[in-house]
Amino acid sequence: MGPPKTVAPNLWVVDQPDFGSGPAKGIGTRMTVIRLASGGLFLHSPTKLDDETKQALDALGEVRAIVAPSRAHHLFVGDYVKTWPSAKLYGPPGLVGDIADLRARIGARRDLKLDAVLGDEPASEWAGEIDQHLFKGATGLNEVVFFHRSSRSVIFTDLVFNVPADFKDARIFYTFVGGRGRFGPHRLVRLIIRDRKAARESVAKILEWDFDRVIVTHGDVLESGGKPKFAAAFSHL
Repeated sequence: MGPPKTVAPNLWVVDQPDFGSGPAKGIGTRMTVIRLASGGLFLHSPTKLDDETKQALDALGEVRAIVAPSRAHHLFVGDYVKTWPSAKLYGPPGLVGDIADLRARIGARRDLKLDAVLGDEPASEWAGEIDQHLFKGATGLNEVVFFHRSSRSVIFTDLVFNVPADFKDARIFYTFVGGRGRFGPHRLVRLIIRDRKAARESVAKILEWDFDRVIVTHGDVLESGGKPKFAAAFSHL
């Protein structure tokens, strides 16, 4: 996986280039690591856990919060919970389904137990340091967007891609979704957004944050100018 890359003070990313299978093989993914004022670590969208990653994280601090930020980004969180059993697991609505509710069980993880369901209110573990918002109008994703105040960084998973136009891996997937050379939501995500009014309200909420940098799980980190680019990317709503 490689060592964590420093993005800003107390903020790192861990890249996993070989993520994906089938047409999406090589799509790549990214974990964001934030060291909180307490010294504990907040892990957003964990990548595959190997010995190198474990040792690197232990060197940065104690893993306290393991965050599955959407219904699509949760594949490796179980390994992190087993490795750091004292850490708390957070996930969006619909990630862990109620066995009595057939609709909730569709696409839900039955092998995970959340310590708390993510919404708009930050957990006490990171309140005052990281803001968050459950993006409305796209329940198929239920993506929770985070804002790290001190670094002025907003963190997305699938709502925003930033894949270079010359990116060569996962060619079939990125051609199909129109995800190369574009900052913002690709065409599948646009289809998932079913309630445009609610989505517009979420965009307005995110634009209230004073962010400059945009960290994505797929593509390149956008180091500056993120706020106007985000506004333009969702101006179609």
